[in-house]
Amino acid sequence: MRPRVKKLAAGLDMYRKVPNDLLEGTKRGSILSYGAITLMITLFTMETLSFLSAPVIKTNVSLDSNPDEKVRVNFNITMMDLKCDYAVIDVVSSLGTDQNVSQNVRKYSLDAVGVRELYAGRNKEQDDIILSDSLVTDTIEELHANGEDAVSLDATTLSAALEEHEFVFVDFYASWCSHCRDLAPTWETVAEVMYEAAAEKVEGHKHMVEGHDYNEEEYEEALKVELPVMIAKVDCVVHQAVCSTNEIFGYPTLRLFVEGQHYGDYHGDRTVVELTHWLTAQEEDFKEHLEPEKRKVVFADSLARQMMGHAETREEMNQNPLDDKKGEGTVSVEQNIKAEIKAESFRKREKYIWKDIDHPGCQLSGFLLLDRVPGHFNIQARSPSHDIASHMTNVSHEIHHLSFGNPVNAKRLDLTQPLTPDGFEHSLSPMDNNVYVNQNEHEAFHHYMKLVTTQFADPYEVVVRRYPVYYQILSSSQLSYYRNDIIPEAKFSYDLSPIAVYHQSEYEKRWYNYITSLMAIMGGVFTFIGLLENSINAVTTKKRL
Repeated sequence: MRPRVKKLAAGLDMYRKVPNDLLEGTKRGSILSYGAITLMITLFTMETLSFLSAPVIKTNVSLDSNPDEKVRVNFNITMMDLKCDYAVIDVVSSLGTDQNVSQNVRKYSLDAVGVRELYAGRNKEQDDIILSDSLVTDTIEELHANGEDAVSLDATTLSAALEEHEFVFVDFYASWCSHCRDLAPTWETVAEVMYEAAAEKVEGHKHMVEGHDYNEEEYEEALKVELPVMIAKVDCVVHQAVCSTNEIFGYPTLRLFVEGQHYGDYHGDRTVVELTHWLTAQEEDFKEHLEPEKRKVVFADSLARQMMGHAETREEMNQNPLDDKKGEGTVSVEQNIKAEIKAESFRKREKYIWKDIDHPGCQLSGFLLLDRVPGHFNIQARSPSHDIASHMTNVSHEIHHLSFGNPVNAKRLDLTQPLTPDGFEHSLSPMDNNVYVNQNEHEAFHHYMKLVTTQFADPYEVVVRRYPVYYQILSSSQLSYYRNDIIPEAKFSYDLSPIAVYHQSEYEKRWYNYITSLMAIMGGVFTFIGLLENSINAVTTKKRL
């Protein structure tokens, strides 16, 4: 058997050689050989460059398998004509979630030209404001029995009042406003306090604190004395032009004018004592150079405290502020005034020092965590202590930034790598720096956004892990119109696409593909040139025959 095996082994030869004596070189074969070598070198070079080139992007789509329950929206939006006092962000989803969000939202007031002034607080509704004084038990009709002390003004009389009085405190209200009706008795009582304080300066005036009784002659005499603060009111239903000129769209708006100019709006508890004490703080701020005893509002504040039965205040003062004139007290009114100012000055200055003049705008920035279901969030004008006038509500806005997902992922994305498709960065926040202006009343822009989940696979990642999630936004905006009785709102609707996009980088050839390609080039070129030479040889030989 061994000789037979050896014979078979010797017979296996895949590379049999033809003796050189039988080979014949030709000029044509030499030319084709040089051509074959040139073609091989060219193909070798191109294949090597292709192997060494950067990976290519392979894009696939499939059902979104993102397990996250929430999606984060990052925003920085400026409301051009909506004060921070009224700007509220609400979130509504198809799961029934409806909430005023505040934890991660910041609000900054803007002046008339859009310059950010100061930090105005979180996106939180004030629900702790006392809307009326419970100590005022008389109805507005009972308080008006002896005449109205809070003067009703129109455009002409308001201008006259601002010229004649140094301090004018105006309640801009609407007859249909429930908060305004609740405030009316308190406001009338504040006006009575001012007339009482003015009347005390009339020599020989008989004053009775408990009954507020004074005859007509004394009342007329009191009117001749300059009021510490003129308490007035303007019905915005009747005098719409006046309220529009003063940019009033929340009722009631309690506005202080000093020397004919808008000095500030009141936002605190709507009680007689708090109102008069705030006026005292404003007078102190406006007349820092003036001695306390020469200030006019301070006495009215002390009188208000006594009239409203604040026993602790009387203990602090040790006497009725009016009794000092009778020689019955041991502490002067001037000393009481100084003590009051010293005790309350810092707190009131801290709370009310900002003058809310020509600051119609509000910048809202932060992020929200939304359910990964269709829904919307909106920016609207709302206040638990005001009724908003729909025809005065303007929700024009500028979107500085609006995106979804973790902002850290966007910073990590290297846009210089070929892995990132062209325009991908813009698709993450396509609405940035867009301005949406409402030209007419009862209209607002609504934005519709389709979110497409997008992920990338790192070609150099060895450890299998979960890759960052990005959200491309397909957006559209349209102008929506509202009924006259509905307050417009800037609405941002979102919906998540069920299809996710996956970008994965792949090398065009692996090393073994590269080697195979080189062999294929050599064998293919050699075979192709051989067939070409044989064809040419066969044709030329046939012609010679």
